[in-house]
Amino acid sequence: MIQGFKDFIMRGNVIDLAVAVVIGAAFTAVVNAIVASVITPLIALVWQTDPESGQVGPAVEGLHGPVTFPIGGLISAVISFLAVALVVYFVFVLPMNVWKERQARKAGVVEEPESKLPTESELLVQIRDLLEQQRGTPSSAPTVPPQVR
Repeated sequence: MIQGFKDFIMRGNVIDLAVAVVIGAAFTAVVNAIVASVITPLIALVWQTDPESGQVGPAVEGLHGPVTFPIGGLISAVISFLAVALVVYFVFVLPMNVWKERQARKAGVVEEPESKLPTESELLVQIRDLLEQQRGTPSSAPTVPPQVR
């Protein structure tokens, strides 16, 4: 019973799901706070803040007054995503992959080197040769493609 639970927990998809939930819930708030208190003010140094909406971005004069494109929110969201993804990879995914490799080595699992697959040209030559063998023509004879009517 304990071994079954251990096998269930150590499956990759269960670990990935747990990592996503934990990191999404706990770390996102920290990253958002850092972005809101550091990155957004830096962006505001470049573009003015719209006094009505509080959005940061370039303002363009429109038909009914100035329009602010909220680039600051977009940049903040991208930085937040990259920060969370970076932490998830280096704190959870990379160590789990190293652990799995060690477990595989302990179990004596040897990865087979990938066999070199033939290129498209080599496959076409093989197909041509097989077709010639089926027709009974020698493979050294040049073949003329059939004419399309």
